[in-house]
Amino acid sequence: MDCRAINEAIRQTDGVCEIAGCMGQRFIAAGAGETYRLSIRGVPGNALGAYLNGAEIRTEGNAQDAVGDTMNAGKIVVNGNIGDAAGYAMRGGMILVKGSAGYRAGIHMKAYKEKLPVMVIGGRTGSFLGEYQAGGVIVVLGLHTDGKDIVGNFPCTGMHGGKLFLRSRCEGIQFPRQVSTHLASEEEKEEIRPYLQAFCEEFGNDLQELLTSDYTVVTPDSKNPYHQMYVPN
Repeated sequence: MDCRAINEAIRQTDGVCEIAGCMGQRFIAAGAGETYRLSIRGVPGNALGAYLNGAEIRTEGNAQDAVGDTMNAGKIVVNGNIGDAAGYAMRGGMILVKGSAGYRAGIHMKAYKEKLPVMVIGGRTGSFLGEYQAGGVIVVLGLHTDGKDIVGNFPCTGMHGGKLFLRSRCEGIQFPRQVSTHLASEEEKEEIRPYLQAFCEEFGNDLQELLTSDYTVVTPDSKNPYHQMYVPN
């Protein structure tokens, strides 16, 4: 079945369904509303849950690029790793990833009115995490990274909104000039408690262990970061 046949079959259900033997089909559950609850066995292709509008999706294992592309509401739970550009331009909802993410996770993420998009990544991320981030919250936990840095090169390039939490002191990691970094206060850790709790409920981690760790908080230090990047001071 191609993605059109799969999505048509989903629309014909009462909203609760399982997709077995998934083999890279793209755009699964694109635009699905809050009445849908999907579980997927196999590997969904690019843009899983694109434009998601309230549905809940759970995968048995990995997912490919652009998970939650431009999603508006709902939840995507990935019991494995994800590819590049996860959460591209998402403006609401939550993405929870047990493993690691590729390049450009959270690129162009933005908040919209009362909506606050959230992404929690259990492992590490590739380069350009939070590129051009304009809103929302990204949390990277650095679990099971085999000693590698929690994030790749050039994190937060062009970031001009939102907040990013890295469960690490980030010593030796270079951030661009247009962002500020500091160790999270206890009050800031309380901000992410609900997101960590959701992660632990899905994947069985210990909430208190995560809350007592050190986190580096990254925020933009200017509303116009491009001025610093391209205009001589």
